[in-house]
Amino acid sequence: MKTVKEPAREIAVRNEVDILVVGGGPAGIMAALAAAEDGLKVMLVESRGFVGGNLAIGLPILGFLGRKGNQIIKGLPQKFIDRLRAKGAASEHRPCALHVSLTIIDPEQAKSTALEMLEEAGVEILMYAFCADVVKEGDAVRGVIIESKAGREAILAKTVIDCTGDGDIAFRAGVECRKGDADGGMQPPTLMFSMKGVDVQALRDAIVEHPDIYDMDTMPAEQFRTGKFITVGLRRKIEEARKEGIDIPVARTILITGMADDEIWVNMSRVNGVDSTRPESYTRGELTARKQIYDIERYLRRFVPGFADAHMDKVAPFTGIRESRVTVGKYVLTAEDILSCRRFDDAVAVASYPVDIHHAVGGDCTLYWCEDCYDIPFRSLVPANVENLLVAGRCASATHEAMASTRVMSTCMAMGEAAGRAAKLAVRDNVAVSQTDTDKLRRELKETGAYLR
Repeated sequence: MKTVKEPAREIAVRNEVDILVVGGGPAGIMAALAAAEDGLKVMLVESRGFVGGNLAIGLPILGFLGRKGNQIIKGLPQKFIDRLRAKGAASEHRPCALHVSLTIIDPEQAKSTALEMLEEAGVEILMYAFCADVVKEGDAVRGVIIESKAGREAILAKTVIDCTGDGDIAFRAGVECRKGDADGGMQPPTLMFSMKGVDVQALRDAIVEHPDIYDMDTMPAEQFRTGKFITVGLRRKIEEARKEGIDIPVARTILITGMADDEIWVNMSRVNGVDSTRPESYTRGELTARKQIYDIERYLRRFVPGFADAHMDKVAPFTGIRESRVTVGKYVLTAEDILSCRRFDDAVAVASYPVDIHHAVGGDCTLYWCEDCYDIPFRSLVPANVENLLVAGRCASATHEAMASTRVMSTCMAMGEAAGRAAKLAVRDNVAVSQTDTDKLRRELKETGAYLR
């Protein structure tokens, strides 16, 4: 590969903070809120012009409830939902036979509400800035290098929390990272879009009254009679559409009711082989998905009840990524841990979402459920060989299969809160964050409303 030599230069230090959170998605929002509660100087850096990440692309939040119907994600994530519900921008947590539970949110209100909460907490927010590198001394991260239209600058911090989803900070800090299954195959991304003018009652009636025609995976037809819902099925309808020349990239019709009565969000585009850590690959995924959504719209209008007079209303601001880099921490969570409902002495979050693997090849999906719920240990947030760094969200330490469960937003929010509280305690106790007293951390999580077993 041809190279050029970049001359050495001094970089201005934009800021020095106690705790720096990189990435303003579900994990990053909660990490920053938790870290700032006691008045520490906390900064959040986000590359886009809004916070929210996957909260802003039309997805429901899955997994607030456990398999037994009890609420297992509480604390700051629930306070966020409470704020949304006060605005009429979130549903109740509804049990779901396939996804354990779903919570419908308004994506635009999610963005603005997250900003409100961060500003109220005193978090300094910097958007439109990419983290290009890290500042290290030995094996310890001392800050990050950002790149923006203002140029190249440094932000120094006592502790950095990587909530980028892609493990960008950990990767640049030298943390071992892995991608995909044994063959390197990663779960494909999806570009969400919404349809308005949908006759949702007609869709309900078709599923409830004709389950032989409008088939659902696992979910009983009665689940669709009332309330918010997700459809996962109509496989025969997709086959009918393919026979008429409509190219559908998935095997199942995934539709999600929105907050408006005539609104449906569509989770059906799919581009295999996309690596979001490589811009040329992510670009190909975006271009391909944008072409796919028009065939999907045509399919819905012609083959799915309630869509004949509907129209495309919004397209998500970016293609949502299910999987990319996953870090190797002091403990690597496994599918066996999840399916055996394992408990850990240093547990900082509880989850119950299934191991949900969208196949790297083809258009289908495989799900495996645990009988109840499982713990996520603090050690899975702590990189194995780098200090002053925590990792929260879908890039936390887990195998390919385990990440297929931990990647959902409720679990990422719980991990983010735990990371923020751990970073705060480490600063207060003047210790390396890897040495956080986990008993003390667990006590604080419980005292502030989080659910732990």
